[in-house]
Amino acid sequence: MTDTHDTPPDLAAVKATTLIGSLPWLKKFRDQIVVVKYGGNAMVSDELQEAFAQDIAYLRYVGVQPVVVHGGGPQISNMLDRLAIPSEFKGGYRVTNTEAISVVRMVLTGQVNPQLVAKINSHGPIATGLSGEDAGLFGGRRRGVVIDGEDIDLGRVGDVVEVDPTAVLDHLAAGRIPVISSIAPDLDHPGQSLNVNADAAASALAIALNARKLVVLTDVPGLYADWPNRESLVSHLTSAQLTEMLPTLESGMIPKMRACLDAVEGGVDAAAIIDGRVPHSVLVELFTNEGIGTEVVLGQSGVTA
Repeated sequence: MTDTHDTPPDLAAVKATTLIGSLPWLKKFRDQIVVVKYGGNAMVSDELQEAFAQDIAYLRYVGVQPVVVHGGGPQISNMLDRLAIPSEFKGGYRVTNTEAISVVRMVLTGQVNPQLVAKINSHGPIATGLSGEDAGLFGGRRRGVVIDGEDIDLGRVGDVVEVDPTAVLDHLAAGRIPVISSIAPDLDHPGQSLNVNADAAASALAIALNARKLVVLTDVPGLYADWPNRESLVSHLTSAQLTEMLPTLESGMIPKMRACLDAVEGGVDAAAIIDGRVPHSVLVELFTNEGIGTEVVLGQSGVTA
């Protein structure tokens, strides 16, 4: 009888070993909610978009309950440039005036969200798009930022201060993957929208959902204890140590690490920042012992570099 299999036996054995190696993590995360914040360079590369969509679909098909919260910084900046609207960042946050918030809302909810949903749905009808404005999901309040002791106004920028996860839980119960854009209604100014930091929004949602883990995609390999020394990458640290490090971090990293800190202090088992420029980084983080970035847990134990 002629063997028609294309895969050599040794390669098949390697594949089987890889699958079996993920078994402890499949058991750990099965039926558990994992919130993934998606953004940065991973959003603008077709290859990385497809790899991310495959990761999220894979999680769903092996019994994990993924929830995606996305930003859209590169796309927003591109659209603002095309419309000749100035783009400015202060303290790691985008300054958003009345003109800019319309662009932010249009790009996040009208462009990025349906594109990401379509990418995931190429693997089956499993994803659905939501905005933080839908069904009272997010409620926001305006915020500023303190730079060198001075209070800086950021315009239509806010924090998520209320979360009603009912809509997300309903979609999860129906077997769908909620994909959520980081826009929130302004609780103090009815009818107005706020640009909320997607890292913070994902953290607040993870807490409200009692998620098992928060995973934040970034444009760097992880947190460095002594940037720019690339040998100082931290693979694991506790909330207490992150609290000590937070004031020393560069401004762009602060919102991401604050989101991780808030999540674990709010009851999420662990939060990790990972390099979204690495294909399938979500699966590597969740289903291997090594992980791929920096994980934060609640506690006082030592830093591991």
